[in-house]
Amino acid sequence: MAARSHVPAMLKQKLNWKRPLFYLLLPIFLVMVFLGFPLPVAPPPAIKPAQEQTAVVKKKKKRLGPFVSETDRNGA
Repeated sequence: MAARSHVPAMLKQKLNWKRPLFYLLLPIFLVMVFLGFPLPVAPPPAIKPAQEQTAVVKKKKKRLGPFVSETDRNGA
């Protein structure tokens, strides 16, 4: 006795991809007929500048060199 296949007859048929593709794309084409190509979309929003980051500024120590006057050494 031949082995029976449990696959339904619908799946045995060679599937035609053109008809489903047409019906999926038909609404898109109809919208494009009335709105035009390319479809009108809003421009992207303007990019806002990033908020400035604060950084701690370290104070430089005064260097006392050989050519510093006497008043600068005393902190006046």
